[in-house]
Formats: sequence, C-alpha cells, structure tokens
Amino acid sequence: MELFNSLIQETQALLEHGRPTVWDYSERDCWTEIGSSELVLQKDAAYELGAAGRGSANYVLFTSSPKLVDKDQVLLYGPDLKDIKGDCDFARIVLLRVGVLDDDSDKVYRILKDIEFAKYHVYPEGYMVRMSPENYREQIRVSKKALKKGVSFRGIGADYIRAYKKDINVLNATVIFLTAPGFDYKALKDLAKKSGEALNTLATILEGLPTDCSICALKGICDEVEGMKELHFGVGAGGADKGHDH
Repeated sequence: MELFNSLIQETQALLEHGRPTVWDYSERDCWTEIGSSELVLQKDAAYELGAAGRGSANYVLFTSSPKLVDKDQVLLYGPDLKDIKGDCDFARIVLLRVGVLDDDSDKVYRILKDIEFAKYHVYPEGYMVRMSPENYREQIRVSKKALKKGVSFRGIGADYIRAYKKDINVLNATVIFLTAPGFDYKALKDLAKKSGEALNTLATILEGLPTDCSICALKGICDEVEGMKELHFGVGAGGADKGHDH
C-alpha cells in the first residue's frame, strides 16, 4: 500500500522544522472514554480547537513502509490542552502502517475505509469532536471539567491509537496534533483534500474508467498522487499499461 507515500512525505516536509513533543504509545495512557459522543455546551467549554475562522485540517494516510511509519506514538506540535488559553488553530493527522494487502482492490478499499472509520468511534470524556469530512476539518470543544481532571493530547492520542490497532491490518499508528500558531494549516488542508480524493478515486477506478488520460475526469488527481496512474492501469487492464495515452 504505497499509494499515499508521497502525501506522507509532503506532510513530513511541512512538519520538519517543528519540534514536537513525542510520547510513545501505552494503553495505560489512554484518556477516559465514555462510549458515546458527549455534548459539551459552550458555557461548559474552556475553548474550541479549529473553530470557525481558525485553521483546521484532518486526514488519515496509509503506507506499508516501515521507513515512513515504524512506531505507535503521539506527536504534538504546539501547546498541550492545559496550556491553551483560548480558541486556536488545530489539525489532527494520522499515519498508519498496514500489512501488505494482497487481496483484490475492491477488498483493499473496503479495509482502508473500515480502518479510517475508527475515528468515529473514539469518545474521550470532555472532548467533543465535530468533523466536517467534506471540508477536511475537525473542530474540538474541550470542557473545563476535563481540563481540571488532566486531559492531554497524550491521552487523547492514545485513545485513537488503541481504536486503530483494534484492526488486525494496522501494524503501527502515529497520531499527530498541531496547535502551534502561524503554522501552514492551509497546506495541510490541501493535503487532506488530496488524501480524500485519492481514496475516493481508488473506489472509482474499480468501477472502470477511460484508459485515455486526455478524456478522464480523474486525470488531475492521478497526476498529483504518485502511484495512482499505475494503479488505474493495473486495475483497468489486468496489469498491462500498453496502449494507453499517458
């Protein structure tokens, strides 16, 4: 599963000048989960992350390369929850190393979607998540009560890693949080969009596409995401690429 490798490398390039706080994953670090989504009213909230008008991005990238993802860990660029004083920019990026998926492409797509959906089943106490998949954003409302109890990104990240690793196909999970001011959140959102388009294009390829790039509606994303074009021709032509107009 190398389709997203170029996007992982672009993400890492955006982060390379930052100095993150790093926590190795341990299940005992997990923050309290309550089993269902919690409503945190505005009057009970200390602040919001990624609120309207603030930078925000959220995406998941897959790889089978241990060179790109080799640990279960949580990375934080910027202040932790206890140190944030008001509404601020926010991004959450997840890098997942999966086993070599040798099944047919349709099954691989379903496996990746199932893994991705794990994010909808994480319910940290006092940490209300509102996602906007069509806009690749994530907005968080943090309760004053949770802050007093000691909620941190270390625990929240551990919650996500535990959820992802329930799937036997996930070998390693790195969860990255960004709250640093002045970061290029727009660039991260652009990568989030590419990631979403790449996964959706994978599904569309399975339905059969034109083999003439000049008339294909997905030419743009194939050009931008390394490996997409090869996958297209591999699926559409039984692995052969001769006769196609590249």
